[in-house]
Amino acid sequence: MRQNSIAVSPVAGAIGAEIAGVDLAQDLSDDTVGAIRQALLDHLVIFFRDQEFTPDRFLAFATRFGEPMVYPFVKGLDTHPEITPILKKEEDRSNFGGLWHSDTVYQQTPPMGTILYGIEIPPYGGDTEFANQYLAYETLSAPLRNFLDGLSAVHISGKGAVQKTRTDMMKHSSAGLKGDELVSRHPVVRTHPETGRKALYVNVAHTTHFEGMTEEESQPILDFLFRHQVKSEFTCRFRWKKGSVAFWDNRCTQHNPINDYHGFRRLMHRITLVGDTPV
Repeated sequence: MRQNSIAVSPVAGAIGAEIAGVDLAQDLSDDTVGAIRQALLDHLVIFFRDQEFTPDRFLAFATRFGEPMVYPFVKGLDTHPEITPILKKEEDRSNFGGLWHSDTVYQQTPPMGTILYGIEIPPYGGDTEFANQYLAYETLSAPLRNFLDGLSAVHISGKGAVQKTRTDMMKHSSAGLKGDELVSRHPVVRTHPETGRKALYVNVAHTTHFEGMTEEESQPILDFLFRHQVKSEFTCRFRWKKGSVAFWDNRCTQHNPINDYHGFRRLMHRITLVGDTPV
């Protein structure tokens, strides 16, 4: 499918498309920006190959789609604090964010989206999986959807498993916080502000319990949802190469960076874009 001068090719039945025919480091026309944004809304995560950004051009590209925000726990570049280097060194064992999650859902206003740019890529491993949270919600039974529609959930930045994934990154690039300071409450099912579709909005990395219920009462339902929302038929998997870019809609996706490249260095640059309060 072609939109203006770009070619949009789905990579899986549930989620994801690769876009060709555009150099993201150039000044993009309004029509091209509109076509890319529509592809993001249609496919939830979009991929580009063979891109080459300076920090200035990466930030300029991101700004065409929203307002970049600073990540709270890891230092950004000295010259561009909105760009977070995601570095795994050869000796590191933990993989930053290495479990299924939505980015910084523990903030009162979580990001609209995230853009990740591959700079140094291992010879194999380090793929990222993405999961469609519209389908995760729509495939639940009607009684369970009705139950979840009226609930909010509590999300924390310092849930045990996700804290462990930050260990190595925080050693060499901490922004000064410990990682457990932030707490939010958001609807379990959020309505996308642009598409109007409902998406499941809990995740195993940060969600602790349903508001008004104990953790013990919440856990059996959450455990089911955590398994359900990342079923293979809701996902795609992206293999990184140098110069690859992934841009995902944080309001209706989850992602999981796979930690299977020990002994290799991997460097990505990440920008997150300001979102809205989930409703």
